[in-house]
Amino acid sequence: MAHIVSVVNQKGGVGKTTTSMNLAAYLAHFGKYVLLVDLDPQGNATSGFGHDVNTLAGTYEALAGTQRMKDLFLKTPHDGLTLLPGTPNLAGAAVELVNEFNRERKLQQLLLEVRNDYDYIIIDNPPSLGLLTINGLVASDSVLIPVQAEYYALEGIGQLLNTVNLIKQNIKPELEIMGAVITMFDTRTNLSNQVLQELYKHFPGKIFRSVIPRSIRLAEAPSFGKSILHYDPESKAAKAYERLAREFLLREEAQVSTAE
Repeated sequence: MAHIVSVVNQKGGVGKTTTSMNLAAYLAHFGKYVLLVDLDPQGNATSGFGHDVNTLAGTYEALAGTQRMKDLFLKTPHDGLTLLPGTPNLAGAAVELVNEFNRERKLQQLLLEVRNDYDYIIIDNPPSLGLLTINGLVASDSVLIPVQAEYYALEGIGQLLNTVNLIKQNIKPELEIMGAVITMFDTRTNLSNQVLQELYKHFPGKIFRSVIPRSIRLAEAPSFGKSILHYDPESKAAKAYERLAREFLLREEAQVSTAE
C-alpha cells in the first residue's frame, strides 16, 4: 500500500512544486512506483513535465466524478513515475465542493482505488490552506514542508502546523509530519544560515539534513519539461535532491518501524 505524502506550504515560491517533482523523479529512479498528484490549479508540476495544462483533463475531473481517475493518468519521462495532471479548472473545485458531503475526504476516497498500485503517492498542494489543501492533507499519511531560508519562514510553518494539528484532532489522528526541507539555500548569506539554525532549534528531529541550494539550473529545468535528474544530473541541485530522496526513504522506513 502506497505511503501518501503531501508536499505543502501555504506560502508560494518556496520550492514546493520543484520538491514534489524532483523527489518523485528520484524515488522512481531508485526503483519505486510513484504517482504524482498535481492538486494545484497553476498546474506547475504538470507543465514542468512538458504537458500543456490548458488542453488536459486531470485532478479536477477526477474530483468532480466526470472521469475515472485511472483514465486521466499521464506518463512522465521517468520509468515508474505517473502523473495525475493539475489544470486551471481546479480553481473552481473548492467552490463546487463546499456543499458536498464529506467534501474534505474526496481525494482520500479517490486514491483508495489506486493506492495498492504504487509505493508512494506524492501530492503537490496549492500555496494556500483552502479546501484543496485540506483534501490533500486528509488523503495523506505524512506531510513534507519545503521551507525557504528566509526571515518569515518560522511564522509560515507555525500557521501550517496549526492547520495540521486541527486536521489531526478533528479528521485524521494518524496524520504525521515527516519533516521540513530547506530550499533555495544560499551559503553566501548569513540570513540563510541563521534561519537554518533557528529551524533546527525550533523543530528538533523534524528538519531534513539534505538542504536544497538556490540554483539557476534547477529553475531552468521545468521550462524544458524535465526534472533536474534529466536536465543536469551532475549539478549541485541534482545531488541535493538525490540525497533528499535517500533521506526520505530512510525516514519513511523509520516511521514504518516505529508504527509496527
